[in-house]
Amino acid sequence: MPNSNEIKGSWEELKGKLKQSYADLTDDDLMYEEGKEQEMWGKLQQKLGKTEKELKSLVD
Repeated sequence: MPNSNEIKGSWEELKGKLKQSYADLTDDDLMYEEGKEQEMWGKLQQKLGKTEKELKSLVD
């Protein structure tokens, strides 16, 4: 499971992977802001109906 530093370091690549897997995701859904990782994961969980663990495993 990636940590926040790993996510921040390769965020553009991760965004691309998520958008390929889930076409209904927007740039706003994938907005990464320092210190707001949990908020972003929560939004993705609601939109995709997946747990945080499931989402993070997609980007491993």
